[in-house]
Amino acid sequence: MKQVDLFVNSVYQNTKGNKKEILEMKAEMRTHLLEAVHDLKQEGITEEEAVKIAISRFGEEKEIRTILGEMFKAQQVFAKWILYLSLAFLVLFLSVFGWLWQNAEEQSSQISNVATEIATVLENKTTITPEMIMAIENSIIKTDFITTVKIFDVRGVKEGEKPGDYSNVFEYVEEATPDYKFNQAVWSPEWLKPAFYPYGNGDDQWFVSMEQRVFSKVMTIILFVGVTIYWTLFTIWATINAYHQKRLNIAWIIIFALSNIFGFLVYYLVGKRKVMA
Repeated sequence: MKQVDLFVNSVYQNTKGNKKEILEMKAEMRTHLLEAVHDLKQEGITEEEAVKIAISRFGEEKEIRTILGEMFKAQQVFAKWILYLSLAFLVLFLSVFGWLWQNAEEQSSQISNVATEIATVLENKTTITPEMIMAIENSIIKTDFITTVKIFDVRGVKEGEKPGDYSNVFEYVEEATPDYKFNQAVWSPEWLKPAFYPYGNGDDQWFVSMEQRVFSKVMTIILFVGVTIYWTLFTIWATINAYHQKRLNIAWIIIFALSNIFGFLVYYLVGKRKVMA
């Protein structure tokens, strides 16, 4: 009916969104209106009057247009926020991970420098004097991650002159009492899940063993959580996008979940090819 078609077209005239979805909604509204007109005519009402009543039951044209516009707008905004949140979480967690990684690299460089400084103090010395201890401790306390330092006199280990049967220096220092030991407290809250890794360096005279605090566990957790949140939100966004385009099926959901942005690129290219065909 012409009046019904004119009404439906006027309702959707300025509605923005997926064209295919809008056409389907227009067809659905037209069907409902025609069914309502048919039922009214069965009651003995003229066709013209039946059309007016059916349209009035759907509400005023302006009100319907507003509702539809808000609905499409809400859907678009929701989908966009899902995408923005996924990218924001990815950038945030990668930034934190990158910052921790950079600190770990700087820490690795620092401990190497401290080891070199201690080796310089010990070079060609047969005993550890108070002056040497002061120089060694000054090198250690300027860091905020070295917790323990042990120094061993390893002369004679390789030749078997030290008590015990040791095939190498590392076996010796694991059991021997250090000739010098220094401990310092470092910031290591439990919630950051700190770990303490050994670092060894030496020559034929002295072996220096240091223990350093690292946050490798929390770095792994941050990376895993960030990627997981991003992956999940992006999959939700891609699924919503496919639903609005009436192309959603279980296969696409699995592809989005397994390959994320690469799966969405495949989805996009397949849809573009269909449109061009």
